[in-house]
Amino acid sequence: MATLVKPEKRTAARSRNLVLEEFTPYRIVALGHALSGRLAKTYADENLTIPEWRVLAVVAQAESVAARDVVARTPMDKMTVSRAVANLEEKSIVCRAPSETDRRVSMLSLSADGRALFDRVAEKALEYEDELMAALALKERRALDAALSKLMAKTKT
Repeated sequence: MATLVKPEKRTAARSRNLVLEEFTPYRIVALGHALSGRLAKTYADENLTIPEWRVLAVVAQAESVAARDVVARTPMDKMTVSRAVANLEEKSIVCRAPSETDRRVSMLSLSADGRALFDRVAEKALEYEDELMAALALKERRALDAALSKLMAKTKT
């Protein structure tokens, strides 16, 4: 026979009902998927998948980057990154070379075509961000940035 929990003994979290559409983690993930899906149309025009774009964007931030660091800097697992890197190599967008200090580590860099592709897609992505953020007043944008930074920091503790 199940024991009933008296309302006065419930924790604060248990004193309210979880409504998925109002649950902050769900809302953030749903927003992320919606944003990513919208941007994916831009990538598709350039024959890129979402994972390929993410790898391309990380590699574009440095002269060269270790493949393992791409995994650490994106919300993707090692296998997804590996497939995306292989596809980008096949398309001659990313070049892979062994590290000069550790031959077991692959270093990734952009080809000239990869740099041009990144620049084109990045421009469209930034235009989309501007369009999206135009829905918020400057004060709201700053508050959103601060809130996202705090939430990201909290997930790392």
